[in-house]
Amino acid sequence: MLTNKSEVQNSKTKVGKWTLFGLLLISFAILVSGCRYDMQDQPSLKPYKESDFFSDKKGMRDLPAGTVARGQLKEDKAYYTGKKENGDSSVQAETTTDATGNTLVSSFPNDVEVLPVAVNKELLDRGQERYNIYCIVCHGPVGKGDGMVVRRGYPQPPTYHDDRLRNAPVGHFFDVMTNGWGKMNSYASQIPVADRWAIVAYIRTLQVSQNPSENKSSEETKDDKSADTKKNEETTKDDSSPKENQDGGKK
Repeated sequence: MLTNKSEVQNSKTKVGKWTLFGLLLISFAILVSGCRYDMQDQPSLKPYKESDFFSDKKGMRDLPAGTVARGQLKEDKAYYTGKKENGDSSVQAETTTDATGNTLVSSFPNDVEVLPVAVNKELLDRGQERYNIYCIVCHGPVGKGDGMVVRRGYPQPPTYHDDRLRNAPVGHFFDVMTNGWGKMNSYASQIPVADRWAIVAYIRTLQVSQNPSENKSSEETKDDKSADTKKNEETTKDDSSPKENQDGGKK
C-alpha cells in the first residue's frame, strides 16, 4: 500500500511529539523525586513549644520517674560521690569560720578515706594537668592558696597544708569539687568524675611534697613502733620459755 509524502511527514511529527512528551514526563518525575520535604513542615510536636494535645500544654513529655540513661546507673557510691556506702547521711559536717571569713569543715562524716582508683604515674600526671587548668588560679602552684586571682584581690582559699586538710579524707576534696563549698562553685560540669579523683591524688602529692619533715617523722615513728613491737615479742618469748631450777630440772 502506497502512502503519499504528507502522510509520512504527519507520522514523523506524531512520533516526535510523543517522544518530547515522554522526555518531559521523565524530567518532571526526576525533579519531583529530588524535592525536599523538611521535617519542620510535618504536623509533629516540637520540643519546648506549647501543645494543645496534652493537658499540661507542653509538647515535650517528662521522663518516667526513675528513668536512668544507659551506662549512667552509677552504682559505685564511693566512686561517684566520695561517700561511704553504708554511711549515716543524717550526720552533718561540723564547720568553723576563719579570720578571712572562709567557712571551714572541721569534721568529715561519711567521706571515703581511700582513693577508689588505682594510683599510678599516669593518674598523677593527669591530675597535675587538670589541677593546672582548673585549680591553680586560686589554690596556687603547690596548694597554698596563693593563685594569680588571689594576688589580684579574690578571696584566698584555705591552704592544703594545715593539719585540718592534711588529715582530711580524700572524699572531702572530691565532694567539694563535685558540690562546691563556701566561695567555690561546683566543678562537676567541667571536670569528669575520673579527672576529679586524679586531682585529689595530685593534691595528696602536693601535701606530701610540702611537708617532708612530717612524713619523715611519721616513718621514724612507724619504725620505732615496729622495733618496740619486735622487742616486746622477743621478751614475751623469753618469759614464756621453760626455766631451769636449782636442781637442773625444768619448771
